[in-house]
Amino acid sequence: MTYVICEPCIDVKDHICAEVCPVECIHPMRDEDPNEFEEVEQLYIDPEECIDCHVCVPECPVEAIYMDDDVPEEWEHFIQINADYFQ
Repeated sequence: MTYVICEPCIDVKDHICAEVCPVECIHPMRDEDPNEFEEVEQLYIDPEECIDCHVCVPECPVEAIYMDDDVPEEWEHFIQINADYFQ
């Protein structure tokens, strides 16, 4: 299992979730690649790096982060969108 960032993050990209992540699995990192950060419409969680620690979830101001098994049905396609970002 892993966490997934869903539709509410689009055009928000608050980034506090990435700042609290202990394994830096939320990308793109604003500090590391500002151009890529500006180009994408949302943030993504790397399913291979995520350790399911839950630290990012309460930090998200738009409640866009869900455990993949708990993603609302209308946003289930974001599971693949997050995974595809890292392909």
